[in-house]
Amino acid sequence: MTRPHLDPSVRHDIVYLFDVVDGNPNGDPDTGNRPRTDDETNQGLVTDVALKRKIRDTLALAAGDDPRYGIFVQAGHALNPRLEASYQATGLTVGGKGTITKEQAAAARAWLCDHYVDIRLFGAVLSVGKTQALGQIRGPMQLTMARSIDPVLPVDHAITRVTQTKQEDIDKGETTEMGGKWTVPYGLYRAELYYSASRGRQTGVDARDFELLYRSLEMMFDHDRSATRGRLAPRGLYVFSHSDAFGAAPAHRLTERVRVTRREPDPELSPRSFADYVVSVEDDGLPAGVTLTKLIS
Repeated sequence: MTRPHLDPSVRHDIVYLFDVVDGNPNGDPDTGNRPRTDDETNQGLVTDVALKRKIRDTLALAAGDDPRYGIFVQAGHALNPRLEASYQATGLTVGGKGTITKEQAAAARAWLCDHYVDIRLFGAVLSVGKTQALGQIRGPMQLTMARSIDPVLPVDHAITRVTQTKQEDIDKGETTEMGGKWTVPYGLYRAELYYSASRGRQTGVDARDFELLYRSLEMMFDHDRSATRGRLAPRGLYVFSHSDAFGAAPAHRLTERVRVTRREPDPELSPRSFADYVVSVEDDGLPAGVTLTKLIS
């Protein structure tokens, strides 16, 4: 019997916590790669796009050579040839005259879902290039942006290097060049994920997809190390699983049961570690038909 949190035929609402120490979890290219923040509250932000990028990369590693776990949105690979391959695999002519039927388009979309796990989970826009008729796939797994529990204060560090970019600078006697890097001293971030079973049925999500997704959320920071990102670590993964595809309660009533508070808050001191927080989960009195699985706590 499939465990509740691995069942693709029912709805799931998920809370994910992670923190950063002396790193940049998601820089904004429009502001010199400064860590993203809410301009009004100064809470740190990590976009859903950045989180999905890490999940994609880790899913591919976790699945090994399984052909069902290709990655559609992958660095170094154009999208059009992959879309055109779905035509060729289902007997359609790329750029042929006339329109394809709804059934033919559905067959090509099904082929893409079966070969690319990120389309299966997150969906994709397919109506580009010579495959306009494919439209788009709405992914069953949707992510919010991650937001830090408390405000963060990004720090800009001046750095130097001993090698110049230009030979003429060395000839002029220059010995160093200046640079900079942004970090967040500490931030605990919270994101939420929502899974629609009805859409998952359309894209072919199965229990192994969930197993590898949770494993990726637990391990993805270990496979995305860089000096810029500092130390990123998962701190909580809580899955509220419903008894059917429709769901037994609104998502916010469930996700709000996961509360993060400061431990003996001092207005003069900023949090500097996960030990400065208390995570409490109200698991008593869950609505009928809802099961809570604590995967990281």
